[in-house]
Parts: sequence; C-alpha cells; structure tokens
Amino acid sequence: MSNVTDQAFRLLIAKYGKPDVMWTEFVSCDGLQSEGRKKLLIDLKYDKSERPIVAQIFGSNPENCYKTALLIDELGFDGIDINMGCPDRNVEKQGAGSAMIKNPKLAQQVILETIRGAGKMPVSVKTRIGYTKNELKTWLPYILETGPAAVTIHARTRKEMSKVPARWEHVAEAVTIRDNFDSSKNKTLILGNGDIKDIVDGYEKAKQTGADGVMIGRGIFGNPWCFSDIDNLRKGKKIKTEISVEKRLKAMIEHAEYFEKILGKEKNFEIMKKHFKAYANGFDGAKELRIRLMTESENSKEVKKIVQEFLKKIPT
Repeated sequence: MSNVTDQAFRLLIAKYGKPDVMWTEFVSCDGLQSEGRKKLLIDLKYDKSERPIVAQIFGSNPENCYKTALLIDELGFDGIDINMGCPDRNVEKQGAGSAMIKNPKLAQQVILETIRGAGKMPVSVKTRIGYTKNELKTWLPYILETGPAAVTIHARTRKEMSKVPARWEHVAEAVTIRDNFDSSKNKTLILGNGDIKDIVDGYEKAKQTGADGVMIGRGIFGNPWCFSDIDNLRKGKKIKTEISVEKRLKAMIEHAEYFEKILGKEKNFEIMKKHFKAYANGFDGAKELRIRLMTESENSKEVKKIVQEFLKKIPT
C-alpha cells in the first residue's frame, strides 16, 4: 500500500513476525521508465531479512511493464505483482489499477509482457471482483488465460471501494472458476483479501472458501506481531492475538526510528504519522496521545519523548 508498506514498516514486521511473503508499495511502471525513476526507486528498497519479497507495480503500457519487469529482475526480487484493483482516480486516469477490469484484452497484454520480462520470477495479479458489479465469471478467465502464479481477489467491486464489508463468498467463487478453468498451464493460486482482522480470521476465511492463502492489509497496521505465531496456528494450537499497550507504543517508536533512518532524506515525516492511529487506539488516553503525537512530533525523538511521558502515567 502506498506510503504504508514501505521498507521501514516491512523491516519491523520481519523482526517481529514474518508472513510467508511480503509485498512492496506499488510503483508506477511509467514512472520507472521516465526521468522520475531515481525518485521512485526508494519504494523498491528492501533488505534480505524481508525475503521472499514481491515488487508490486501498476501500469497500462505493456512495453513499460516489460521494461519494469527487467528492472525488477535486476534488483533481485522474488516476484512481481501487478495491481489491477486500486481504485485511486489518478491511477485509473492512466488506465491502470481497477481501470484494467474495463479493458481485459489490454490487461492480458500487460500481464504477458510482465511475464516475458520477469524471467524465472513468478508474476501475480491483485484485482477486485468487478468494476460496478460482480464480473468474476467474465473477468477472471481473462487473467487465468495468461497463466499467472497467483491472483489475489479483493472481495469488493471498485465502486464499493472499502465502504461495504468484503464478501468472501466471491473468493470461493473465484476458486471454483479457477478449478473449472480449462488450461494446460500450471494451476494459478487464488488468494483472498479484504477485512481480515488477524491471522486467526485469515486462516478461517481460507478454510471456508478453499483459497490457497490470504493477503492481509489493514489488519497488520499497528501490529507487526500479526504473523508471529503462524506456525502454532498451522499446528492447530490456540494463539494469543492481544498485544499490550506498552509493547505497541514501543514498537511505534521503533517504527518511527526506522522511518527516519531509512526514508528520512527522501520522505516527509508526515507520512509516518498515518500509522499513529493504528498504534495508539483502543485504550484509555489513546485519543489524547494521538493528538499530541500528531501536533507535537516532527521526528522519532519527539515521538519517543511523548510516549515515555504517557507510559509513566499508566498504572503498573
């Protein structure tokens, strides 16, 4: 997610509990093939601790997607994901993101050219169930024809944005379409996405729908421990998902320090502030703490000072 799943946040997740795969922020293929490349490459920075790491891209120009795939291969990524579900108007103006749903033939060209440039790297697609209505029966086969390694289904239409609950019955529908798809190519994995609270919830949704896996987005905000106990969950053991206030706030300080160290020269600290609500939420005094963090902090040292003052007031 743009300005959310940057390297600072991913390093924190890698430290406290890695998922099976991580995705970068999505990056414009057109931008990477322009004079703006140098500025955008910051979004493709990663550390070996984040592996396996997938670079997410968007674009509607097949040639630029091919060249971008060559670049991503050179950068040593473990895979490429094409975003064909983002509802952002600026992305759609470029014919990319959710706009691809309305142009399935072009979408195929984009996928095939990305696969051509990717070499041995797997290429996947993230999309929605349709633009204004459920179109999986017609839209998904276009994607499957190109033989991607995986398709992530965000269980809403573009029109719905994130304003209605995700409808996971459509993830199950996508699995059925995939299973019935007549193709000699390798079987494409179906991943589900939308309203997953934590890994317990994600595990249950995968079992209920028959999905091969799930992608968690907002559910990991403010919770870098989200995947920390996944091995025990797979063994059928009961796991704890509750994190103490002190632990969450100390992770927020660490997150701010990572942001400043890795991205401070290229990105404004205001971007880091969008994480404050996720960390400082759901406990007594959280609102007042957030207000102080938003209005009084301009760097990680000030975040640390404000949090330490708050924690001294909490009864032990």
